[in-house]
Amino acid sequence: MNDTSYASPFSWRYARPALREIFSERERRKLWRAVWIALAEAQQRAGLVSAAEVADLRAHRDEIDLDAALAIEREIGHDLMAEIRVFARQATVGGGKIHLGATSMDIEDNVETFRMRLALARILEALDELLLAFAARIERHADLVCMGYTHLQPAEPTTLGYRLAVYAQDLLIDRAMLHAAREQLTAKGIRGAVGTSASYTRLLDGTGHSPQEQEDEVLAHFDLQARDVATQTYPRKLDYLLLSTLAGMGASLSKFAFDVRILASPGFGDIAEPFGAKQVGSSAMPFKRNPVMAERIDSLARLLPGYADAAWQNAATNLLERTLDDSANRRTILPEALLCSDEILTLAKKIVEGLRVDERRIAENLRTYGPFAGTEAILMEAAKRGGDRQELHEVIRESAMHAYDALAAGETNPLARLLADDERIGRWVDPAEVRERLDPTSHVGDAPERARRLAKRIRDTVPKQ
Repeated sequence: MNDTSYASPFSWRYARPALREIFSERERRKLWRAVWIALAEAQQRAGLVSAAEVADLRAHRDEIDLDAALAIEREIGHDLMAEIRVFARQATVGGGKIHLGATSMDIEDNVETFRMRLALARILEALDELLLAFAARIERHADLVCMGYTHLQPAEPTTLGYRLAVYAQDLLIDRAMLHAAREQLTAKGIRGAVGTSASYTRLLDGTGHSPQEQEDEVLAHFDLQARDVATQTYPRKLDYLLLSTLAGMGASLSKFAFDVRILASPGFGDIAEPFGAKQVGSSAMPFKRNPVMAERIDSLARLLPGYADAAWQNAATNLLERTLDDSANRRTILPEALLCSDEILTLAKKIVEGLRVDERRIAENLRTYGPFAGTEAILMEAAKRGGDRQELHEVIRESAMHAYDALAAGETNPLARLLADDERIGRWVDPAEVRERLDPTSHVGDAPERARRLAKRIRDTVPKQ
């Protein structure tokens, strides 16, 4: 981190160092040089470059001099040409053959595709680790009954494992979509100024080597493939595909984190993110245990649809064979979307693995709000035995409203007593049965089995670590 000028938080604060290194300027220029060398090697086989020239380029491939390149760029206004000049000055034997027949995007676009695919592979590994952490939690809490909420109001019971399975299922969808997006990430290839390979066709004429053979040889060094057609660039639609898919994963993680924040608040208290022994929650209020990791996920995830929107604009306005109005923002949106995704995955894994579950508060919330969930079962049973469904609905509604008033006054939920003592209910359902049906712990259906099934699906899908 340079403390004398602005540095993006993604260059030092967020994402793992290994991913930040992929998108470092030094690494980018090393990869540029790797493409130039691969191109020179292919052209050596065609008899256009000598072995000595290729060897000279290889010998100087790691001598990145950012200061020298930036000084030249300030003068000529072209970063890739500046790097060519630095490389050529270092490689005095082979420097004259650097970039032979190429256009800038033959180098830059292939490097960007390589870096995105490499970073996405690391992100998919992190997502798999998170899914396995979810699977362990789901299995552990598959039977732990807790209150479910709709409209942020108490609804019917669920289990904590089933709730966690909801988040994990979303992430399984994201995983499939990210794998599909990575398969679509193809390179431009080595095709010159407007993608027609005109310069290479002329250059290779009479050598017995075709532009396609040259391209295949270069891309093989980076395990890349190209589509049949390109312009000066690869389709900018691919950037949008990747970034919109990352934004979709961000939505899944944002919902998870927001729910953690809600359930960690004193009114719920069911769960909380891990909190370190020396962690400081507030500079002013020493007692605070703020859900800072979940809040950071929600904060960073908001960036992802913005990156995707910029990529949409780039795809929609990449006019004719190419315009340059995508270049400046792609330097930001591509690395930052991937680094942002890596950070929120890392945070989510920490939360899931260190999740604090307060079973006492869960049981307390069930006792307080759970009886309401059983009223539908009583309504159905009484109507089935001959009662008037509409009249019974009103009887139960009146008792439920009295019970809510009692809770607001700080009393224990009296709903079971109110309904058990009401003759209009007792005519059809025995008071003991009323109390039994209002027990929330027996009203979770097949949630535990479904939760375990989802955990098994994760383990069947994700490669063993």
